[in-house]
Amino acid sequence: MKPRTFFTHHLVKSEELNHHGTLYAGRSAEWFVEAGFIAASALARPENIVCLQIHGLIFKKPVKLGEVVCYESKVILAGRTSLVAYVRVLTQDEMMMDGFLTFVHVDADGHAQPHGIVIEPSNDEEAALQQRAREVTGKK
Repeated sequence: MKPRTFFTHHLVKSEELNHHGTLYAGRSAEWFVEAGFIAASALARPENIVCLQIHGLIFKKPVKLGEVVCYESKVILAGRTSLVAYVRVLTQDEMMMDGFLTFVHVDADGHAQPHGIVIEPSNDEEAALQQRAREVTGKK
């Protein structure tokens, strides 16, 4: 299966600002996880997906009131029971943060279950992202 990109947009409003007048990191992280979940739930039923870990989330620049942030997400790597999503966050085509999330496919009791999904990169950029995902998650 080829990675499929999803786009989620958010307008930064005053209630999302921190004491510096920029987007609160906690709200950014919330939207980051949500974007990754959207990509993962496109491959498996949402009720069977739980977030396990955030990897390598780095904030590169602040976001100000009134800016629109775009979260681009795609599942880039699949393990036996896990799905690793890459999320890149842009403001007016300038990257403000990126990182990876590991989701686990679970049964109704919350136990990890194989999902049978295989991700095949369709270009060099996706192959490089898959390699980065392996490095940050420790999956070989």
